[in-house]
Amino acid sequence: MKLHTKPGFPNHWLFLLALAVLLMAHWGGLVELVGRWYKQEEYGHGFFLPLISLWMLWQRRAALRTSMGAPSAWGVALLLLSGAMLVLGEVTAIYLAIQVGFLVALAGLVLCYGGRSLLRVTLLPIAFLLFAIPLPYFVDSQISWRLQLLSSNLGVDVLRAMGYAVFLEGNIIDFGSYKLQVIEACSGLRYLYPLLSIGFLMAYMYPAALRWRVLLFVSVVPITVLTNSLRIALTGVLVGQFGSGVADGFLHYFEGWVIFLVCQLILMGEIMLIERYTLRRHVLDVQQFPVVAPVLPSGVPVRGADWRMALALAVLGVALAGAWMVGGRVEEQPARTTLRTFPLNLGDWQAQESSLDIEVEQALGFEDYVLADYRRADGDTVNFYVAYYASQRKGVSPHSPQVCIPGGGWVISQLDSTRFALNDGTPMEVVRVVIDKGSSRQLVYYWFEQRGRRIANEYWMKWYLFQDALTRNRTDGALVRAVSPVQPGEDTAAADRRIQDFIRLAVPTLGTFVPY
Repeated sequence: MKLHTKPGFPNHWLFLLALAVLLMAHWGGLVELVGRWYKQEEYGHGFFLPLISLWMLWQRRAALRTSMGAPSAWGVALLLLSGAMLVLGEVTAIYLAIQVGFLVALAGLVLCYGGRSLLRVTLLPIAFLLFAIPLPYFVDSQISWRLQLLSSNLGVDVLRAMGYAVFLEGNIIDFGSYKLQVIEACSGLRYLYPLLSIGFLMAYMYPAALRWRVLLFVSVVPITVLTNSLRIALTGVLVGQFGSGVADGFLHYFEGWVIFLVCQLILMGEIMLIERYTLRRHVLDVQQFPVVAPVLPSGVPVRGADWRMALALAVLGVALAGAWMVGGRVEEQPARTTLRTFPLNLGDWQAQESSLDIEVEQALGFEDYVLADYRRADGDTVNFYVAYYASQRKGVSPHSPQVCIPGGGWVISQLDSTRFALNDGTPMEVVRVVIDKGSSRQLVYYWFEQRGRRIANEYWMKWYLFQDALTRNRTDGALVRAVSPVQPGEDTAAADRRIQDFIRLAVPTLGTFVPY
């Protein structure tokens, strides 16, 4: 049985109206998405991906016209899922949930408009937009420093194979007479992310068995890593021949379109190799957009306003209202003491208080903070930083040190977690990071004080943020960080003991400044 409302009202107008409401509901997440494209080089290709997706739809225009089927109620289910992701993202400031939810909602709208047959034609252009969505900052940072170390190790292996006597310590390649630092820009992410989308397109355009297309796409990762490692090794060779002044110029020149072109040529060579042992076609004959055959319509398309499309519009309206309500809800603000009065004397530690630049304070978005250098009579020093956030909605949340460390020129050479006991026997877990910059080394401990919990994992921190926002109407919390330099010739275990001694004194004091 077919149910229609207002038979004279075209269904496509309902679709366009629902699309407008969808954009309004996800506007904050989409603005943040474009901001990441603009600010981060590794995501700059994102501006082109929606255009490519639209072009893919244009290539399928004939199939789109003939694949219109009966609307499917499963689209409403996808829209409900998208609405839940929208609320999750608004509450926890995880924009990834909002942005992926936007694509889920697009698929849901297509189902409500033209059914499963239309979705089969549009699914690939919609899914392609996943490559335009940036990863969370702290995930980016974890991938970046691991790729830095991997590229450094492979680059050293290449140099040793070429007969160079080199030593690798963290991200520093030591040639004896000079040292080469592998900085964050050398991680290869600025090539990897764009090449993943290019590799996907090449696999899509390659008319071969599925296993060869998957192989072509997956091979983008090792190709990028190996090419980046060769770039680092070649830079080391040039520095040895012509001096350190050539490094920056060569890196800036070679890290751009040349690396990108080399990786694409390797992918083309991979296709040539596959063809040599399969169908023996010319490489230019196997890189073209395939003609998409129309899909047999799933039922009779509806011309008038359909109840499923009307329900989809209603669900989107509720999601929009829910996002506004969550964003405008007044949170509970527990009583606390300002961190400006945090004690500068803790046991045998005495502090000299410091401050951040106004621009940095505004960028970090916290409500209150303390930054101080604590010293003991024996010369031990610990830099202590606590940033308190009264609310962690709308993207205002603690910046993980894994994100901030590379911005200061430091490189993460080791990252793990460690446990120790406080003075009262309470177990304490923190994230432990060893960072290097040139010949300097520091040890960093950090964790999140979140409404009575001490959390050493960004993912769990976000989960409890979502849970407490719903059950306690609170998203306040703090990032706590302690840093101590590792002196030349000193074992990092000594720095561990130093920081742990300080934390045993500092943590019991935090309760009045960061409420439970």
